[in-house]
Amino acid sequence: MYSQTNAPQKRLSKDAVKVWLISEMITNLIGFMIIGILLYLDYRFLWKEWIDWILIGITVIAVLGAAWSFINPFLLYKNWRYDVDEEFLQLKSGVLYEEHQLVPMTKIQSVATKQGPLLRKYGLCSISIETMGSSHTIPALPKDVAIKLRNQIAHYAKIKEVES
Repeated sequence: MYSQTNAPQKRLSKDAVKVWLISEMITNLIGFMIIGILLYLDYRFLWKEWIDWILIGITVIAVLGAAWSFINPFLLYKNWRYDVDEEFLQLKSGVLYEEHQLVPMTKIQSVATKQGPLLRKYGLCSISIETMGSSHTIPALPKDVAIKLRNQIAHYAKIKEVES
């Protein structure tokens, strides 16, 4: 018998938007550099005409994707929520399609914090939660909040910490 659960209310760090924007800018820059090189090679070596059309199509799609990549981080931040209690880990996310996940604490097998170079620059961590059949991530929390939350989830799930 499960108790009634309310929608999760806790938010990610506001710096998540900065991290996601920088990450998208790097990805877009690399993509546009590759497209630029291909367009130059097409011009230089006079490839077949159908290759011109494919490269133009790829460029149009890349420009539209780049425009979306500057809007998406704000929408992700606005819609991402999480919460933890003794029974469940709740995750709510989604821009077009909202997803609300309830992960029973009894099913959680491991929980870890992760921090790449961009997250480290802003003092953020993400939390990775593993169950038998799935994995879940809470992205971009302040490091101290992430460590406390990781320990709280481990306590509720009764995961033993292994000394390394």
